[in-house]
Amino acid sequence: MTRTPLSPTPRSTPTRLRDRAATDRAALDAVLDAGLICHVGVLLHGAPVVLPTTYGRIDDTLYLHGSTGSGNLRAALTGDLSVSVTLVDGIVYARSAMHFSMNYRSAVVHGRPVEVTGEADRLRALRAIIEHNAPGAWDAVRPPNKKELAATLVLALDLTEASVKIRSGDASDDAEDLAGDAWAGVLPLQRVFGAPVPNADLRAGIETPTHVLDRTATRIPM
Repeated sequence: MTRTPLSPTPRSTPTRLRDRAATDRAALDAVLDAGLICHVGVLLHGAPVVLPTTYGRIDDTLYLHGSTGSGNLRAALTGDLSVSVTLVDGIVYARSAMHFSMNYRSAVVHGRPVEVTGEADRLRALRAIIEHNAPGAWDAVRPPNKKELAATLVLALDLTEASVKIRSGDASDDAEDLAGDAWAGVLPLQRVFGAPVPNADLRAGIETPTHVLDRTATRIPM
């Protein structure tokens, strides 16, 4: 289903290879929902810092979390930040070095985050983060207690200002290179979950739950 188009701004409008840009908001959702890790760019003491972290999404809001003692996350509350997610689907071999590429799906989100306050909203955001990478896990484990919640900073970032780029298909070689002897094509790239490995201290008789076993058949975007 087509949703409201992304609203471009000067910093979220691609300046090169614009034919790879996707304008449907559903394309942004698809990239964010398929990824496991995002990279958050912030300014800390006047210098850029890029942080890999997990995330969750509810509708048009992205959620991040970390320790209340994290200077990096506190810095994120003082100005705009940038969040990126990239999924690599294959290495594109071309007949010339200039045209080697990757098939990929990527999203970049810009904006100023806000701190999530209120216990119900914080728990809802943390549930989204857990469920993003481990579907079904939240209801199977102990929820955060008050001490853990007090030590956790939760940020919400509106997904209004974002861009999506996607590349797929063959190499784009120059016409004069088509008669060359070099191989051209795509080497698909994927990862899969392995068999679950139980904790060494897991109590005997506790079987691997279905929500964990279901993940073993899932392809992991790179």
